[in-house]
Amino acid sequence: MARTKQPPTTHKASLYRIRTPEGPDLDLHTVLAESYLTRDGFTAAPFDHDGLQGLLATGTIARGRTGWCEVAESLTGLATHEENRTAAGLLLVRTRRFVYALTYGMGHLMIDSARLDSGFGLAFAIRCLDENSITLVRHHLMDARGRTDENTATRGEHIRGFGVERFGDIVSRITGSVLDIPLTYSRDGSRSARITGSDNSIKLPLARTPAELLSDLRAIEDVCERLEPLPGFDLVARVRSLNGRGKTNLVQHLDAKLDEMLADSDAHRVALSAPNECVDYFGFADTFTVSKGAIEETVDELELDHLLAVVRDLPAGSRLKTLKEMRVQMFSDPAAEDPVSRRVAAHRWLTAEVVEAPVHYFYWQGTWYEVGEEYLKAIEDGIQELLDRPTKIVLPPWPKGKDEGWYNEQAAKHPAYTLLDKKTVRTKKFRGGGLEICDLLGPEGQLIHVKKADKSTADLNHLFAQGRVSIETLRYDAQVREKFLALLAKTNSDGVVTNALRAPTVVFAILLKGGKPITVGSLFAFAQVSLLQAATALQGMGATVEIVAIKR
Repeated sequence: MARTKQPPTTHKASLYRIRTPEGPDLDLHTVLAESYLTRDGFTAAPFDHDGLQGLLATGTIARGRTGWCEVAESLTGLATHEENRTAAGLLLVRTRRFVYALTYGMGHLMIDSARLDSGFGLAFAIRCLDENSITLVRHHLMDARGRTDENTATRGEHIRGFGVERFGDIVSRITGSVLDIPLTYSRDGSRSARITGSDNSIKLPLARTPAELLSDLRAIEDVCERLEPLPGFDLVARVRSLNGRGKTNLVQHLDAKLDEMLADSDAHRVALSAPNECVDYFGFADTFTVSKGAIEETVDELELDHLLAVVRDLPAGSRLKTLKEMRVQMFSDPAAEDPVSRRVAAHRWLTAEVVEAPVHYFYWQGTWYEVGEEYLKAIEDGIQELLDRPTKIVLPPWPKGKDEGWYNEQAAKHPAYTLLDKKTVRTKKFRGGGLEICDLLGPEGQLIHVKKADKSTADLNHLFAQGRVSIETLRYDAQVREKFLALLAKTNSDGVVTNALRAPTVVFAILLKGGKPITVGSLFAFAQVSLLQAATALQGMGATVEIVAIKR
């Protein structure tokens, strides 16, 4: 006898928690984006049904004739008229503690973005997901490379198998099965609910009846009240974006602080860093244009002051806004005729740090990020450990006005040091160029990488990446290793390095602005992250990392 199919008890929706600084009894109409309150075809009706109270907003977005119709008519000569119509539903629901939004279709567009409770979705996910049944993780590397990775595992695996870095990785989405949560979908114990937690939302199956929906929301609230994430999810809980909050009081406050810092000619917590899309070609740029409206300046080397000088004397509150309107473009030729980037908003070339103990906030790639006290201490402790390591490398002062090539030549005049700057190792793998293993060879075979980093954190990111790539290549590419040793044989240094390469020492020799000492406080936050990531990778390959400060 055939079984009668039971009607579904749940429906998958996206759930948001609403910020209610005025209290949960606010007028729910204020949660809707203003444009949808008056838009034709959209309605918003309050309800009180079987104990569930809230506001239902629905409508259809009709954009008129779709753009491809004209193309089709031109190609076929046939009249074509089709429309894109998208339904949107938003259900605002009150509980005793919070206001929630359930969205259907394009309903999320109807929420005023400033009302979204940033961090809600991830906070829930890392307190209830089975750490061994994760199927998707999206994470972003918090340095000048701006890399985004999204990895999936169809059958599910442990969270630590998804390649989340120990330092500087921002997780923005995670999918997996929940553990022991009394949701309607999984209450009978026969199946586990699959949920996706993003910064400000959860996608999950929710009940179709008022009483059971309220029960699901109470279960979610109980999970969010847990003080700590589950074991294994500490990597996710440390850094969070404030972007989803829109122009909240906090974001407005941070924007105002940055605007104030832009007027300070000695703001050591503001730095220049190439945006994601410009990193790959930054090293090929011979010229840059900085434009504000019809006014355009061409410079050989982009410096922080090229941006700040334009806005420094503007009225308070207008400096950051002006940088968002300005554009920077890279060119590969001195005449600025061969572009290697698009015109990128100038504010995206800035990184900045605002310290308001116990929390640090970072402006990076145009977005504010929050780093908690424990994670910040872990970064600072890691940097301090590197700085406390003894080193036998002693380098001369670096006079003002001298470039890196000149300095390396001067340092190599000491008989214990060998000049390797611009002496690249060439193989078929490096077509059109070669690999520079290091700038100087130390007295015991130390591989010394030298960088003047008095204007841009991008210089330090490049330095640390260079040290990492050099060891990776020497370790895994026999042809490069052979050619490098042949190069050293010409300098009578091959015997020293043959032994040293078994347990190499990588030295990052850095000139900071004014030749000031390298400390936890003098290294910009994202440079700290890049250094720790490089040091962790190098130590995993058997290398020792040392830091040397070059003086003026």
